[in-house]
Amino acid sequence: MIVVDANVVLSAFRSSNGASHILVRKMIGGEVPFSVSPAVALEYEDLLKRPGILGDNSWVRHDEIDTVLDAVFSRARLVSPWFRFRPFLNDPKDDLYIECALAAGANIIVSSDRHFHHPAVEAFGLKVIRAGEFVAEMTRRR
Repeated sequence: MIVVDANVVLSAFRSSNGASHILVRKMIGGEVPFSVSPAVALEYEDLLKRPGILGDNSWVRHDEIDTVLDAVFSRARLVSPWFRFRPFLNDPKDDLYIECALAAGANIIVSSDRHFHHPAVEAFGLKVIRAGEFVAEMTRRR
């Protein structure tokens, strides 16, 4: 079980190339078990719907964002954290992912965010890796 940071989902929406896109496609295809909390789902939506954030080369039009997110969420395990750790990391929005991972029993957060490189993250038994590392590990295991 993994939790995926919004920056990875954004990268996947911006380009149909790269590890982030591969990961999100595998999530939608049911090949990668992942969890979201309501707060994480809202963070995805908030980020992806910011004007101009997807850029000019995105494979998703602005009016298709909800449809693709619905596909993502339909495969997610929805969890509701019963506890909060705020503020914990340097960016308080990143705490959402820690809370989600702990509530889901996930041991991996996929992110390229430097704020997750905090000594206390490992104390919770969580590992933070980039999308490229996760996809490479999946490929090796096949």
